[in-house]
Amino acid sequence: MTDRTATAPRGYQLILPPEWARIPMRTGTEEAIRALVDDAFATLPADAPRDKVGPYRRELERRLKDAVQEARKAEALDLYLPVERMHGIAVPASIVVSEMKFPDEVAVDPSAVSRRLLESPGRAGEATVVDVDGVSAVRTERTVAAGGPGGGELASRRVDYVVPVPGDPGRWLGVVFSTLAEGVEEIESAESAESAESAESAESAEYAEYAEYADLFVELFDAMMCTFRWSRP
Repeated sequence: MTDRTATAPRGYQLILPPEWARIPMRTGTEEAIRALVDDAFATLPADAPRDKVGPYRRELERRLKDAVQEARKAEALDLYLPVERMHGIAVPASIVVSEMKFPDEVAVDPSAVSRRLLESPGRAGEATVVDVDGVSAVRTERTVAAGGPGGGELASRRVDYVVPVPGDPGRWLGVVFSTLAEGVEEIESAESAESAESAESAESAEYAEYAEYADLFVELFDAMMCTFRWSRP
């Protein structure tokens, strides 16, 4: 039997839900954005007023370009985004795939990489070793506080898969899933409540609802990673 991990892959494949789309970051980025925008408005009637449609097209394009700009800060290879609602829910999430670099003394040792990840600022969380298409990878799940190390304007729930590239010692692939963390929605509810009592009630309801969705989004991402396959010549 041939050892599939002995030959370095030329890339990877990931099966996506129909509501998700891939934006390549090295080449074809602008073309991919235009195609997504075109697809989003393809079902509109041909005689739809341009002055009504135009602002929505530009806003969608702006949001996609903003997401691309953020992904480029991580030197991403690919960016995956939900471009349609899933079962009526607008999914505030993204997946960024990038090559990761570690010092030579830890790059070839998965256990050393795991320790390095947990010791990094803002990476406190639960780390486990998982199988990704025949190789041992490190999966880390954590919540990043708003404004904290590696965080954004809002708190986020993050799941990282750090995968060694088989047949190519020292090379690692990072697959990072991010969605809004639990507790974000209740802030908005509190601001619109008419009293402290009603605000507290609204906070609890929104918190519980979004907590459930966040867990589902993480489960969805883990299911997607089960489809990860290396592409070989």
